[in-house]
Amino acid sequence: MKELQGYCFEDLKEGMTAIFGKTITESDIYTFAGVSGDTNPVHLNEEYAKSTMFKGRIAHGMIGASFISAVLGTKLPGPGCIYVSQSLKFRAPVRIGDTLMARVTIKRLIADKKFAECETVCTIGDKKVIEGEAIVMVPSRA
Repeated sequence: MKELQGYCFEDLKEGMTAIFGKTITESDIYTFAGVSGDTNPVHLNEEYAKSTMFKGRIAHGMIGASFISAVLGTKLPGPGCIYVSQSLKFRAPVRIGDTLMARVTIKRLIADKKFAECETVCTIGDKKVIEGEAIVMVPSRA
């Protein structure tokens, strides 16, 4: 079971970073729509999406947010941490075929609560498409 435990609060340092990336597929969008119930035609219907400001289909913004969750829950701090809050600013659309990279960086450690405040950013190449901040509760050895 030790492999199911991420970092303990005492092991974290400000500036630590981890990433998760994946190329977005059409299947990802349909699967996410099915799981989430978000069937907005801007994600699923090319003809409709062409008539929007995006001029074509875009991925759900929350797909990118889920990549942030993947970093937090599997890498940094990893298994055992619990989301407390997340802010998000969606800066640009994500499309089928884009490789989306989520990066989490620990900005501040709040010792009395065992919280880590993290910068969260999703990029496509050098372009930031999502920016935000997460606070997670981290298990302690104490």
